[in-house]
Amino acid sequence: MTHERLLQTVISVLLMAGYNVSERCGIRPRSFDLIARKSENILVIKVVPHIDSVGEDSASDLHIIATHLRGKPIIVGEKARDSDLERGAVYLRYGIIATNATTLYDFFVDEVPPLVYAQPGGLYVNINGNRLRNLREDQNLSLGDLAAILGVSRRTISKYEGGMSTTLDIAIKLEEMFDSAIVEAIDLLSHKTPETKHKEMPSSEKIPADFERLGLETHIMQRAPFEALVVFEKETILTGYGTTQKTIRRAALIGNISDITDSKAVCVLTDYKKKKKIGKTLIIGESELSDLSSGTDLIDMINHT
Repeated sequence: MTHERLLQTVISVLLMAGYNVSERCGIRPRSFDLIARKSENILVIKVVPHIDSVGEDSASDLHIIATHLRGKPIIVGEKARDSDLERGAVYLRYGIIATNATTLYDFFVDEVPPLVYAQPGGLYVNINGNRLRNLREDQNLSLGDLAAILGVSRRTISKYEGGMSTTLDIAIKLEEMFDSAIVEAIDLLSHKTPETKHKEMPSSEKIPADFERLGLETHIMQRAPFEALVVFEKETILTGYGTTQKTIRRAALIGNISDITDSKAVCVLTDYKKKKKIGKTLIIGESELSDLSSGTDLIDMINHT
């Protein structure tokens, strides 16, 4: 399936699930393709035919954007290495969940969650350790008894009951043995992405010099349609920066994304002297910032222009 067709499939799934979907990010390079929202659930989605093509810079952007927009990053693809992605399985790339469009449909439309993590060495599942312990004790089996049946160590059984994941084969044996479900479903919306190191460009290349003076917490993006994600108090500002020719064509997209995510949007132009709005995005010249005293002034300007 081509990237275009896969992207259309993902959009269709999200619309069927009742999500409000942003405009497509057609600007290259790009760390994400879509942002979608339903109630308080925000998704930052990267669509790629082959999930191994997602690099560290894109993954870092995805994580930071999702964190500050209070959303979840998800990669949707078709293949990993030389194999198709399995239905009902999730994969991890730089700590971000990746899955195929069918699993996405199952979860968001049919409300059937995936069960399996695909990792090097095989397929793994999370099991309910407390339930496993209760089932074992109900049948008067010791840790050693169950270990002998499964062909593992007593220590391994203890770890299973403490919450350690196991292989799909072991989980199937346990469920058949006890005739009871012990595998826990994977909630794509509750998965926590681990912290990743973000490689930032020098601030002078990517953001206005006045941002530091205004007290703005700035996160430089490598592959997003906005140059920086700026945080001030409880407000998040999607920020474009550069010349008119380079930046102005991104303004509408940045504004659309900010509308979906209930954030702010501003583009600061190095060769511009006026002030106006394009959609939800404030367009100002770099010289305008020198008259501001704090981030509060910038928020007020965005709100009232």
